[in-house]
Amino acid sequence: MPESVILKVEDLKKYFPIKAGVLRKIVAWVKAVDGVSFEVFTGESLGIVGESGCGKSTLGMTILRLYEPTAGKIFFEGREISGLPSSRLRLVRKEMQMIFQDPFSSLDPRMSIGAIIEEGMAVHGMYLPRERVEKVQELLEKVGLSRDYARRYPHEFSGGQRQRIGIARAIALHPRFIIADEAVSSLDVSIRSQILNLILELKEEYGLTYLFISHDLAVVKQICDRILVMYLGKAVEIAGKRDIFSHPLHPYAVALISAVPVPDPDYRVDRIILRGDVPSPINPPSGCRFHPRCPVAQKQCGEIEPLLREVEREHWVACHFPGSLELKRKR
Repeated sequence: MPESVILKVEDLKKYFPIKAGVLRKIVAWVKAVDGVSFEVFTGESLGIVGESGCGKSTLGMTILRLYEPTAGKIFFEGREISGLPSSRLRLVRKEMQMIFQDPFSSLDPRMSIGAIIEEGMAVHGMYLPRERVEKVQELLEKVGLSRDYARRYPHEFSGGQRQRIGIARAIALHPRFIIADEAVSSLDVSIRSQILNLILELKEEYGLTYLFISHDLAVVKQICDRILVMYLGKAVEIAGKRDIFSHPLHPYAVALISAVPVPDPDYRVDRIILRGDVPSPINPPSGCRFHPRCPVAQKQCGEIEPLLREVEREHWVACHFPGSLELKRKR
């Protein structure tokens, strides 16, 4: 495990106001991210998984300050960036880039592909104009596209090609840290594997550190070194991917792993079906937020919120009774 920490998040919160009435008064808050803490080590890939609406994408956007945090601290390479003014934050953003979920809406349809990739370099004063044109062509080749595509526009490309363009834009500034938000969720299976291989190749070539957000556990297993499981704005388990997939300790993580298809007809995992729906982030349950759906919940779970604690070496769980629900495998 790498020793140096490139990103540290402490008790990060992001609430969105709900306004009503003629005066548009705030009547409630959507607690999208509610007190998340974790570290990302230099050179690793940390995966963030969970159901839709658990706060994964909001967490990534808040770390990059695309959303302003409601509370908490964000440290990048030892420097706190959660309170930096925009003028100083711009310098940090050169080192922190993002690959967005929708490769079409994240590209300006009025700009050519060359202008899109070159824009960041121009903003940060990198290279002379003629050199930037050459760099754009080199980046296009790096992600598997023709140099001539620089003159074309986003609508002329397929989804997979647009995502390659998004990746080229992300690495144009030579960042050290990249957040990939559902980077392959909208792509066909065959194209998905190509993009994943490209992401892995770039990681090795440029020494990148990834925060990889996805709801697809099979993809996360291929890409990531460690996994953070989120539920309703909270981090409920953090561990190496081998530990998460072999013996998850939080009941919610156990249920997620049980739903992953196994490509072996002689090997079966008993699927755990969770009861009820995901509660509203406007009014989350007391105590453990998962307790209304938890198969092994006890009285304490509804009264006291469990803290994220290290129950095994480098295995953190927010549960009063970790390991109480087992993942049953059969041959």
